[in-house]
Amino acid sequence: MKRLLVLSVGLAALTFGVVLAWYAVRQEREFQRLIAAGDAALARDQTYGAIEAFSGALALKRDSMLAYLKRGDTYRRRGELDSALRDLRQAAALDASAPRPIELLGDVNAAMGRYERAAEHYRAFTQLDDRSPRVFYKLALAYYRNGQIEQAIEPLRQAVALDGRFTEAHYLLGVCLRDRADEDGALEALTRAVEINPAFAAAREELADLYERTGRRVEAIEQLEALAALEPSRPERLVSVGLAYARWGRTDAAILTLGRAAERFPDQPAVYTALGRVWLQDAELRNDRVALGKALEALQPTAVTAAASSDALMLYGRAMFLAGDLAAAERLLQQATTRSPVEPVAFRYLADAAERLGHVAAAQDALRRYVALVGDSEVEPAISDRLARLQRRART
Repeated sequence: MKRLLVLSVGLAALTFGVVLAWYAVRQEREFQRLIAAGDAALARDQTYGAIEAFSGALALKRDSMLAYLKRGDTYRRRGELDSALRDLRQAAALDASAPRPIELLGDVNAAMGRYERAAEHYRAFTQLDDRSPRVFYKLALAYYRNGQIEQAIEPLRQAVALDGRFTEAHYLLGVCLRDRADEDGALEALTRAVEINPAFAAAREELADLYERTGRRVEAIEQLEALAALEPSRPERLVSVGLAYARWGRTDAAILTLGRAAERFPDQPAVYTALGRVWLQDAELRNDRVALGKALEALQPTAVTAAASSDALMLYGRAMFLAGDLAAAERLLQQATTRSPVEPVAFRYLADAAERLGHVAAAQDALRRYVALVGDSEVEPAISDRLARLQRRART
C-alpha cells in the first residue's frame, strides 16, 4: 500500500513537472513569437503594432530587459519620450551591464533638450564600451549643444581615432576647434571631412567661411563654387559666390556670376536683390550713373511687390535717394525698417533721406535707432557728430 502511494505521488509530481515544463516552453515560444512580431512590425514602420507586441511579451515576462528595451526604443521612435524614458530606465535597472539601454537613455534625453543628462548616459556607456565611435560622437554633440565646447573636443578625437572616415565627427571637431579659435586645427578637420565626403555641404560652408576670415580668398571661392555645383537647384549658392566676389572688390566677376544666376533663376527675388546690391555699391563707389541705372533696373521688380524683403526695399530706397527721388526714397526706407530682419544701415539711409527733406525729427529718430543697433563703441565719430547736430536743430 505504501509503495503504491509513493508511486502515485511520484507519478503526480512527474506529471506536474511535465505540465510546468510544457507551460514554460509554450510561454517562452509565445514570448519569442511576440518579440519577433514586434520586430517585424517595426520593419514595416508600424510602431503601434510593435508596442502591442512588446507589451504582450512583457505580460509574459515582467523581468525581461529585452522587451523593455525594445518597447522603450519604439516609444522613442514615436516621439513618446516620457514613456520611452520609463521603459529604458527599467531595462537599465534589470541589466546594469547592458550598454544599449544606456545609449538610448542618452538619445531620449538629447531629444528632450536635456543635454547634460544625455552626456551623463553617454559617458556611462563609454565606461562599459570604449570602442564605439558613434557614442563618442553623441557624447561630443551633447557637450556642444550644451555649450561645453572644450569638453566636446576629446570625445571627437577618440571618435575619429576609432573610425578615421567618420565624416560628421571630423566636421564637428572642425566646428569646435573653430569656436576655440584654433583655425589651423579647424581647417585640417574640415578638409578631412570634405575629403571623405565631397558632397558634405555643411563642411564646405564652414571651410569657405574660414578661408575668407583668414584671407585665403581663392580657396574660399573654390568652396563656394563647389557648393553651387553640388546644389545647382539652389539659387542662394550662386548668390553667395557673386557676393563674395563683390566683397573682395571683384565687381565684374560678381556681376557676371549674378547675371548667370538671374538667367538660371529668373523668378528668384534674392538673385535680383543681390545683383542690385552689387550695381548699387559700384554706383556709390565710382559715382556712376550707368551703374545706378542698372541697380534700379535690377531692384525695381522685386521692391514694388507686397512680399518685398527689408533688404530689397532698403537697397531700392537707397538707389532712389542717389537718383534724387527723395520722397520715394524716404517712403521705401520707412517700409524697410518695419520688416524683419532689418539691417542697421537701413536706419542710416532713412536718416539721410529724411534730413534732406527737412524732416529733422524723423532723421534724428532713425539715426538714434541706427546707433542703438550698431552699438556706441562701433559708431564712427562722424555719425555721433551728426546726431548731435540733429539734436541741436530739433531744439531750435
